[in-house]
Amino acid sequence: MGNRHQHSEACAEVFAQLSRYIDLDLPPETCREIEAHIAGCEPCVEFTESLRKTVELCRNYAPEELPDPISQEARKRLARAYERLLAARKADAASRRSPSDL
Repeated sequence: MGNRHQHSEACAEVFAQLSRYIDLDLPPETCREIEAHIAGCEPCVEFTESLRKTVELCRNYAPEELPDPISQEARKRLARAYERLLAARKADAASRRSPSDL
């Protein structure tokens, strides 16, 4: 097995500023410090790339059309199904109790 990475205080500082770093919202010196840390820290590289991809996906997300709100009838059916589920769980839990629990 390889060496397990132990997150350092530098990793925590990078994580705390990563969103602002990706948004280019930090002073150049701070960016250089983050880049220097990331260059030698594979877990931070992976996390940074993952965050970059996530931010890009969120910025580019444009739903074609928002769904219509559900009807009152659908709401009632969901509520009844939920109530049946809760009742079944309660009955199941009661049936699993041993006589000594009573």
